[in-house]
Amino acid sequence: MKQLVILSGKGGTGKTTVTAALAHIASQELSIVLADADVDAANLELVLDPTKLEEHDFVSGKLAVIDPGMCISCGMCEDVCRFDAVLPGDETYRVDAVGCEGCAACVYQCPEDAIHMEEQLAGRWFRSDTRFGPLFHAHLFAGQENSGKLVTLVKQQARLLGLDTGAALTLVDGPPGIGCPVISASSGMDLALHVVEPTVSGVHDLERVLGTTDHFGVPSLVAINKADLNQARSEQIAAYCAGRGVQVTGLIPYDTVVTKAMVQGRPVTDYTDGPVTEALRGIWGQIKCRLA
Repeated sequence: MKQLVILSGKGGTGKTTVTAALAHIASQELSIVLADADVDAANLELVLDPTKLEEHDFVSGKLAVIDPGMCISCGMCEDVCRFDAVLPGDETYRVDAVGCEGCAACVYQCPEDAIHMEEQLAGRWFRSDTRFGPLFHAHLFAGQENSGKLVTLVKQQARLLGLDTGAALTLVDGPPGIGCPVISASSGMDLALHVVEPTVSGVHDLERVLGTTDHFGVPSLVAINKADLNQARSEQIAAYCAGRGVQVTGLIPYDTVVTKAMVQGRPVTDYTDGPVTEALRGIWGQIKCRLA
């Protein structure tokens, strides 16, 4: 089973649009499993209209909790907290859940053992069914960390199902940027497709994310979205890729039909034929050759 991740150096480049279109095209030829690894702002489900089959809690990190019945208000917990998360209350101290980093320094310093650590419900992950194949996705609660851990969980669940069912491809809609979630999404992938726009920051964003996948030994391809809006920038990106030995698989033109398809909750390739669909089918052809 092959694994493909779709990435971008920043949000809003059309990464999810491309992922949904590739899911539609690939599912006509192969059995696939989908994963939305952008757990901080998952939106692949908006295009694929999934039916949720399973829902699971994601527990990660710990929070300090003060027992008011045991607290003697000595203030030692406040003194040792480097994050200013321990606050004086009316009668005893309390912990600011947003400020607490779970370091447990207050637990070890409390002379009355009045503080303990509790696990946090940080989000939820789901297994759903779509007309293109199974989809694993998640929702990380606001203010929670460990999104890289949740990305890994979603990706692993997709891979395990793919292996169990004999799927030919796991298609992962990755998070934007170059942080921990991107590293988690890219780890172990057979190929990464980077979606970039012809903007002033396009080359810089592409350079950063290519550096990330290169560091972890993941081969890369590049697709330029809305390429005809700025021909000079598109040529600059293509020249940069040529200098790095990275193949540009296709130039996707700008077309308002993409927005119309998204409003209908459908991949553009499933909505209509035209230049955009033709470019995306060409990109899929290049990906197939590379994966083979």
